[in-house]
Amino acid sequence: MIRVLIGSILGGLAQFFVGFLFWGTPLSRLAFTVAPDAANAAVQTALAQNLTATGTGSYYVPWPDTAQGTILHGRGPVAMIFFNTGGFPAMSTGSLIAGLIISIASMLLLGLGFHAIGGRVTDFATRARIVVLVSVATVLYFTIGMPVFNYYMPSGYWIYLAISQLAGFVVGGLVLARWFLPGEPRKL
Repeated sequence: MIRVLIGSILGGLAQFFVGFLFWGTPLSRLAFTVAPDAANAAVQTALAQNLTATGTGSYYVPWPDTAQGTILHGRGPVAMIFFNTGGFPAMSTGSLIAGLIISIASMLLLGLGFHAIGGRVTDFATRARIVVLVSVATVLYFTIGMPVFNYYMPSGYWIYLAISQLAGFVVGGLVLARWFLPGEPRKL
């Protein structure tokens, strides 16, 4: 069990590093459409003037459950806005630490799953197949499903997010499955 704990930490670090490559480098610009500074300032002002009173939250604009909202929704533009009334740094140490903890926790959960089936799944190839299939299944449903179930969302961001999640979870899971589970001898 101690190997699973160590493997969870190292797998979580590997997952975190892959996430950094996708989101902490200029590569992350692939996920976003960037408006000019003047347009950003105008949208930020409009958000502050129109959403600050109702507060931090996720806004579906226009809300389609009223007669007027249905008309506006059909006319467009339509947006999902993740709104925060306060400012904060573009890169927060607190969120990085929380992200690392989540990476380690996700690898620990995967490790506990492998530990439960450890006597039956001892070869790396089968473990790797499980890591990849579980990763693809969860990313497909939880991430790729977002623009499918919410048809108004442009898919580019979600596809980039899905690729980053899939790469991170697979790399972290493979580190864990290769060197830190009982069964097949571990070679470095």
